[in-house]
Amino acid sequence: MNMRPLLLLVLFTYNSVLAQPGPAQTPSFTTDQKIQALISQMTLAEKVSLLHGNSKFYVAGIKRLGVPEWALSDGPHGVRAEVNRHDWAYAGWTNDSATCFPPGTALAATWNPALAYQQGLVLGEEARFRKKDILLGPGVNIIRSPLCGRNFEYMSEDPLLVSRMAVAYIKALQTKDVAVSVKHWLANNQEEHRDSVDVSMSERALREIYLPAFKASVMEGGAYTVMAAYNRFRGEWCSENEYLNRQLLRTEFGFKGVLMTDWSAAHTTVKAALTGLDLEMGTDKNDYNEWYFANPLIKAVEEGKVPVSVVDEKVANVLRVMFNTKMFDEQKRAPGKMNTPEHQQAAYNSAAEAAVLLQNNGKLLPLHFDKIRSIAVIGDNATRKHCSGGLSSEIKALYEITPLQALQQKFGATVKINYAQGYEKQSTFKEGNNSGQAGAAKVNWKLIDEAVAVAKQSDVVIIFGGLNHDFDTESSDKQNMDLPYGQEVLMQEVAKANPNTVVVIIAGSPVQLTGIVHRVPAIVWSWFGGMEAGNAVADVLSGKVNPSGKLPFTVPVSLAQSPAHALGNFPGRDLKVNYEEDILVGYRWFDTKKIQPQFPFGYGLSYTDFSLSHFSTDKTAYGKNETIKATFTIKNTGSVYGAEVVQLYATDPVCSVLRPEKELKAFQKIFLKPGETKTLRMTVKVADLAFYDESKKAWNTEAGEYILQLGTSSRAIIQKVKISIK
Repeated sequence: MNMRPLLLLVLFTYNSVLAQPGPAQTPSFTTDQKIQALISQMTLAEKVSLLHGNSKFYVAGIKRLGVPEWALSDGPHGVRAEVNRHDWAYAGWTNDSATCFPPGTALAATWNPALAYQQGLVLGEEARFRKKDILLGPGVNIIRSPLCGRNFEYMSEDPLLVSRMAVAYIKALQTKDVAVSVKHWLANNQEEHRDSVDVSMSERALREIYLPAFKASVMEGGAYTVMAAYNRFRGEWCSENEYLNRQLLRTEFGFKGVLMTDWSAAHTTVKAALTGLDLEMGTDKNDYNEWYFANPLIKAVEEGKVPVSVVDEKVANVLRVMFNTKMFDEQKRAPGKMNTPEHQQAAYNSAAEAAVLLQNNGKLLPLHFDKIRSIAVIGDNATRKHCSGGLSSEIKALYEITPLQALQQKFGATVKINYAQGYEKQSTFKEGNNSGQAGAAKVNWKLIDEAVAVAKQSDVVIIFGGLNHDFDTESSDKQNMDLPYGQEVLMQEVAKANPNTVVVIIAGSPVQLTGIVHRVPAIVWSWFGGMEAGNAVADVLSGKVNPSGKLPFTVPVSLAQSPAHALGNFPGRDLKVNYEEDILVGYRWFDTKKIQPQFPFGYGLSYTDFSLSHFSTDKTAYGKNETIKATFTIKNTGSVYGAEVVQLYATDPVCSVLRPEKELKAFQKIFLKPGETKTLRMTVKVADLAFYDESKKAWNTEAGEYILQLGTSSRAIIQKVKISIK
């Protein structure tokens, strides 16, 4: 039967009904029927026009059929400022200043999916205000090495933590009728040679470490689009990888959305088309008709190398995302908002909950500003703004409060604030090149002497150090884990001059702290804090906010402790990277190999104390399809309101394969008043205790004894329970 007249009738009826006002006129056609009706009317050239960009961030519409233009934007933690259509220069708009959230590692450090959900809502509203249809984020790649330039965007070394944050973020953002683009699919764990390196890993490492966040983003979060990475995976480019894109993403995960390239990550026409790529973006050819998915795709269809049905499948995926985000009925789309007080409060909440108290010897913190006459504020990061760095994640923030500004506004009327720069930024960032970091170890003694002088004149010293976006950035990796610009010497000299020294680290990836942990009493890690960075860190230092962040990655004593570096597999050899550490990434390596890190995964102190007790499970033995219900009691035993992140790890002591010493299986952040007690439950599916069995090509929960461990970091285990699996 020729379906074309029927489809045309469907479309005609659909369009006629849309033209009639009133709720009673809603058509009863399914989305797929509407999609097929539209496709049936398109020429091949029109179909192909939907499969490639026609500018830096736009895809052409089809005016005669009412198919709208598609507008994409960078912005995992804020909607990027408008760039020109055909080059990377900023367009100079005056209404594109956005809310800037703390980036990925800071979000993960909150261990609070409710904040990720809130961020998703805000980003969705601001994207709608800016008339954007797709926001390019979140980044869910695993932090494999402390040196990866993009760690600050990527959240965590643990797949469960990344998954829980990403799912909340995606669900919220897409309620605002904006699609996410989960990136970078797959194994983009370094920036050095990212557009040429070939990554290989075991199937088990893929399944247990690198896939779960993508799988959760698609299957639980319902992500509408996914972005293919630059690198090769097992010999094939990610944008044309049959195994990744057809077998895993489409078949196993049931993904029905759009798979797009990262910008300039397409390499072929026919192979990419047949292996499941839908949308080509950013290819570096001035004539958009020359792109792989433009005229060459039309030619490939005409020559019989790519079936029309494959093109139709891609167009259907594009239209499906458009229907899902209500693009064919603009009146029904969620309204946009920009920079509301609620948005700014959400950015502040994330920054405040992200701060991690790493060390507090002698209870120097919180600082009692009502009893302090003077403080020395030292360090370039006390005055440096960070929202506008990092390349594709850079934000034109409506405002950005620096730490010095916040301290002056909050306490300047009653406390004398003495500022000294302490160290100077000696690096120069050049895209794709980390050689600008060279020479950043030079010590400026003139600045150190000035800092020591103000330290001696002050009751307390706060040094704001760490990194900036010359180091934490897309397109290049760090050369080492050192604190740049001679900061270590600065901190040591200042602490000699005034023992009441607090160091605040502003960074998105691990730095070496060996030279200062024994020299200064207090260390706070405050990340890149977004537009409210200064207010948040000032409130943590003063005790208005009790720090409740936990490290989302392990901080090694030295780079040589980290698995990829211990085994000499970063950044690879001859453009090949073998993930020889396998499943032992992050704390899985440190705990299994009994290596003592500087600060462990999940670690963070508080201004109050908590006790954990009465840890038990509802049964002692479980079948493989059951769910373990674990309960515990937590009490705030101190005198300050605060939050604890309770972490549940599992151990499989006797197994037919090597397993990590422990793996995170659940977590919960709990806020308690002084003296308050709560009894809470966490659930773990028995199936989630499985390992990926390469011999069976399936997940395997072996029968036997398992140990559930309850604690406040991967190294602070407070109670254990044994269970058996039948």
